[in-house]
Amino acid sequence: MSKTNPIGVFDSGIGGLSVLKQFLRFLPYERYIYLGDTARVPYGNKSPETVIEYSKEASKFLIDKDVKLIVIACNTASSVALEAVRDSVDVPVIGMIFPAAQAALRASVSGRIGVIGTRATVASKAYEYTLTKLSDNRVLNIFQQACPLFVPIVEEGWLRHQATRIIAEEYLKDLKEKDIDTLVLGCTHYPLLSQMISDIMPGINLIDSGEHASVNAIRVLGETGMLADERDEYNFTPEMEFYVTDIHSTFYEVAQRFLGFDVESPKKVII
Repeated sequence: MSKTNPIGVFDSGIGGLSVLKQFLRFLPYERYIYLGDTARVPYGNKSPETVIEYSKEASKFLIDKDVKLIVIACNTASSVALEAVRDSVDVPVIGMIFPAAQAALRASVSGRIGVIGTRATVASKAYEYTLTKLSDNRVLNIFQQACPLFVPIVEEGWLRHQATRIIAEEYLKDLKEKDIDTLVLGCTHYPLLSQMISDIMPGINLIDSGEHASVNAIRVLGETGMLADERDEYNFTPEMEFYVTDIHSTFYEVAQRFLGFDVESPKKVII
């Protein structure tokens, strides 16, 4: 294993590209391999056993590409399959739950923390468990809300649509009444709705799991001497490879929305 080996990032679909965007921001000199299991998306309404099976298959694909670190860029998979993936590979594995929970605890003054996510993430209570475990006996009040319609809304591109506003207000009204001061965006699609959520819940600390996972990756790679060397090249462009299990008709449009630039030549694979 060398520090020039790539970082592997996988998600149930293309929402994990919002995580990759944060990694490119904080670790621009790394090489990346992204795998989106677009043929079997979403994971959020599947059983834990199925999510674990799919996650292990995705991890094996990345291991075969000689990655030095695996990022589970999916809150659902992170909540139910993280330990199973760690047990199946011999490289560090970073999920979304732990880094976001740490950040939420740092950000919250009142200890009243909200979590929004898919039904599977909320049902797993992974955030509640992790926040409580990390709280060091601090008194917390944790409130969770599943927001399943946010995923198709984001992929449709309705980020500022009036219909989105109506749905968001419905989902968030109970959390507003709980007087939370921090809200974990427990799905990789949700950061794209940050502005609207902030408008509905002004003054709330929003926690982007991808941002804090990338910071966590710096520590993990730094501790093992596996951070890629910085480069002084003019107009340096990060190296990325994209793999998907299906290329649907809106793939390029949605991927550009998440990353902010076009994804070139994704390769269709079977895992």
